[in-house]
Amino acid sequence: MDEQQRVAAFIAEYDLQGEPAFRILDLSAEVGEIAADATKSTEWGTETNDLDIETDEIGDALFSLLAVAESLDVDAGDALDESLAKYEERLDETGSASSDG
Repeated sequence: MDEQQRVAAFIAEYDLQGEPAFRILDLSAEVGEIAADATKSTEWGTETNDLDIETDEIGDALFSLLAVAESLDVDAGDALDESLAKYEERLDETGSASSDG
């Protein structure tokens, strides 16, 4: 995945290497920023039509997720392909993408 290679190059260029556990904690924090945007903009979910997520927060979460993949030596593109195949199989078998199906 080209994006993963870009993240890996950025991490190398700026000496931002980190252990997988640190990367996972960072990812959790970045996803939390998205949730915070959603919570604030919708007034705790009461005004769902007002949802406003800052695009840079999505970018931060993507960067963090790709950094997790890189630190675990997982090809993000292959992982995505595997996930899509899993969801497709669930949809074909149960009509739902949920694992609770």
